[in-house]
Amino acid sequence: MYGGLVHDRKYSFMADNEAPVFQIQRVYLKEASLEQPNSPAILVEQAQPSVDIQLGVEAAQAADGVYEVCVTATVTTKIEDRTVFLVEVKQAGIFEIRNLEGEQMKAVMGIACPQIIYPYLRGNVADLITRGGFPPVHLAEINFQAMYEQQQQQAQAGNGSGIITTA
Repeated sequence: MYGGLVHDRKYSFMADNEAPVFQIQRVYLKEASLEQPNSPAILVEQAQPSVDIQLGVEAAQAADGVYEVCVTATVTTKIEDRTVFLVEVKQAGIFEIRNLEGEQMKAVMGIACPQIIYPYLRGNVADLITRGGFPPVHLAEINFQAMYEQQQQQAQAGNGSGIITTA
């Protein structure tokens, strides 16, 4: 009986080592920039600027079982063909992800991790734009599952780049 108990503990220990692991290690601002190439002249114009927002997601292995996932937002505002301001923010997270296979791993890095990082990105974009003297641009909520599925379809069609982007 004692041998059976040891065996059960051993099996339980092994099963715990093979259980999926997902932990946030850190969320941080990796990069931020604000450019106002046509200031101050463009700031006195009364025309309404156009706003273009580009988002991207990328992931890379940092160590064994540890991954960095970055969500990048590029916000460009223009009056006609002149840039009012250009903001680029790259928000990153370090995640421990273990014991997931292929598609599960890709889905966690393409959906779950960006969903955790994105609120920080939104806040930093709005803050940087406000600090530049402009009304804040609030990024809309993003359905990262839909973005991920779109990227997977593009990859299957031969257009995949490994980075998820949306306009």
